[in-house]
Amino acid sequence: MIHNQQINRRIMLRGLGVAMGLPLLEAMTPMARSVMASPSSKTMPTRMACVFFPNGVIVPKWQPAKGPELVLGESLQALQPLKHKLTMVSGLALDNGRAKKDGAGDHARAGSTFLTAARPVKTSTDIKVGVSVDQLAAQQIGQETRLASIELGVLGSRNAGSCDSGYSCAYSSNVSWRSENQPAAKETVPRLAFERLFGTGDNAATRERDFYRKSILDVVAQDARKLDKKLGTTDRRKIDEYFTGVRELERRIEMTEAEDRKGVPDLELPHGRPKQFVEHADLMSDLMVVAFQTDATRVATFMLDNAGGNRSYPDIGVNDGHHQISHHSNHEGKVANLQKIDAHLAERLAYFLQKLDSVQEAGGTLLDHSMVLYGSGLSDGNRHRHEDLPIVIAGGARGRIKTNRHIELGEETPMANLFMSMLDIVGAPVESIGDSTGRLDQLTTS
Repeated sequence: MIHNQQINRRIMLRGLGVAMGLPLLEAMTPMARSVMASPSSKTMPTRMACVFFPNGVIVPKWQPAKGPELVLGESLQALQPLKHKLTMVSGLALDNGRAKKDGAGDHARAGSTFLTAARPVKTSTDIKVGVSVDQLAAQQIGQETRLASIELGVLGSRNAGSCDSGYSCAYSSNVSWRSENQPAAKETVPRLAFERLFGTGDNAATRERDFYRKSILDVVAQDARKLDKKLGTTDRRKIDEYFTGVRELERRIEMTEAEDRKGVPDLELPHGRPKQFVEHADLMSDLMVVAFQTDATRVATFMLDNAGGNRSYPDIGVNDGHHQISHHSNHEGKVANLQKIDAHLAERLAYFLQKLDSVQEAGGTLLDHSMVLYGSGLSDGNRHRHEDLPIVIAGGARGRIKTNRHIELGEETPMANLFMSMLDIVGAPVESIGDSTGRLDQLTTS
């Protein structure tokens, strides 16, 4: 049942310093109603997320089998349930990540070129690289949403000092770049990312709401009750599912903050980061899903660690640092541990993709209407190789990407060519990016 009253697509539930977006409903604009009535419609927005992990992979265990049929490697078995919604690309390279005349610093170059494909200037002060693919998209489609883009991570950014053989820490800490010398610093605290999505910038009101420990949903309850009178059965169900998800996200953020406060109850602690990597990464994934679901933004980046990151993973039996064991010199134990990390990070990607796929939209799911790039700026971290990069593209981008296949390219195909096609898909075409030589026509269905 669809009520005769229509709701504008831009409607926000508001209250006490909060502005809360809504998922696409049947009762919105005539365009949205026609989308809901036509499952084959391609007028849904396309969302783009780029997820980075450091230090390369154990290539034989990560890459798919040869041939056009997608046969996932051992390290990516967590993605098997969603294989029919994946595309893997072999043969992509980031030539500007190589040493050339600049010598050491492959991790800094791997991070800074991952979404720019541009040459970073080796310096710890006057940084310069290039505009990243996510920000080129945000420049053209960002005006259609509340936030042009959102940048997330699980480890803070350092934009001063040297972190890798004379390269600025900014190169290792950021994959998103608004201009050639301005990184888009990522948010690593779930509460602050949540406030960015739902807050209005009224700090006094935000403090008052926090003082009373009110849920976002309680704050906007009055507007929500008014909205409910205009909705049909299907829309009410979608709103209930969405509100349940937001309340669960709030609850989990509160739990992580409670853990931070344990042991020092008399101190007023700043909002912190979850101590456990899995909880932290999954919270950030949930935030991206909500951001896309409510059309708060259509562009997101997420760094699972900084370039050259040396986190250990004791929960999977890996006590040595990631970067440390990436230089394994073919030592059997180190290779096995690195492969465990590869699989562990793939599990976090699987969590994100399954969440996207659980959100129903007209003609499919949120994953069907998204394009998620997952990969690293290095292939073999042991030898600092910048070719045949480990790249997964998830989602169908509203039918623009033919999934469940393996695209094998010629050696040294610029990754920038993939970026060119990605920008075409989201409706933000450019003439060039980084070292592009054309478009990756094999990606799209037309």
